[in-house]
Amino acid sequence: MSAAVDAALARASFNADGLLPAVIQQEGTGEVLMLGWMDREAMRRTLTEGRVTFWSRSRQEYWRKGDTSGHAQYVRQAALDCDADTLLVTVEQIGVACHTGTRTCFVGDPLEVVQGFPPAD
Repeated sequence: MSAAVDAALARASFNADGLLPAVIQQEGTGEVLMLGWMDREAMRRTLTEGRVTFWSRSRQEYWRKGDTSGHAQYVRQAALDCDADTLLVTVEQIGVACHTGTRTCFVGDPLEVVQGFPPAD
């Protein structure tokens, strides 16, 4: 393992369950595709293998996006946020990102919100 990967893993702040949320974003467009969870090993695999690997909380096993569906995520960049408790992974998404068959997991359930606006000068 490279020193850079070792340093990133040492910096990452995993939660009490040993997990880190990973936001997956489309390269070029910035479209947010999904959120998954990674433990230290899933993060290591993602940073060193060029494909996104997650830890499945429900199945208690590793899964690599696209291995069964063909809808793979190829890593382009990764960055920890300012607190090192969230990972942003920029990918080239092949096919759909969501298990429901949609491009992104963030469609189909818009919430009603009160819009905020900056104060007028």
